[in-house]
Amino acid sequence: MAGRVLIVMGSDSDYDQLVPAWQVLESLGVGYEVFVASAHRSPERVLAIAQSARANGFGVVLAAAGGAAHLAGVIAAHTTLPVVAVPVVVGTLGGVDALLSAVQMPGGVPIASVGIGGARNAGFFAAAILSASEPAVAARLEAFRIEQTKNVDQADARVKAKLAAR
Repeated sequence: MAGRVLIVMGSDSDYDQLVPAWQVLESLGVGYEVFVASAHRSPERVLAIAQSARANGFGVVLAAAGGAAHLAGVIAAHTTLPVVAVPVVVGTLGGVDALLSAVQMPGGVPIASVGIGGARNAGFFAAAILSASEPAVAARLEAFRIEQTKNVDQADARVKAKLAAR
């Protein structure tokens, strides 16, 4: 498998929301590894994972957490790899707090963020980042986009047929 994406989730309760990320990566032939590490409950573990990520062959990090847990920010503070926050739907604010904590980073410690519950797009974004230096990943992404366009064209034809039959 090409590329390597490090996926870190703040809790095992985030598992189901992260499945779409690795399904996308698998469909595009992109390798990944998954860890559970909490920025607040296991900060030393997060630090070790972040600091060793590049040496361990990862090219991008997906960091998923809910609430105001700032897993992506803590990881970004300890690696220069691209970090993508995946705000998890949880709690009374439904992930808004996680999204806001992700997008309000101080200058010089950037992270990207997908939308709340956006693990699928996080997988695509990680693959897109890797595609800049991996032609095989770029080709598989292009093939996905072509297929996606065909699906929209087919949906358009179905709607037109239904309207014509009225």
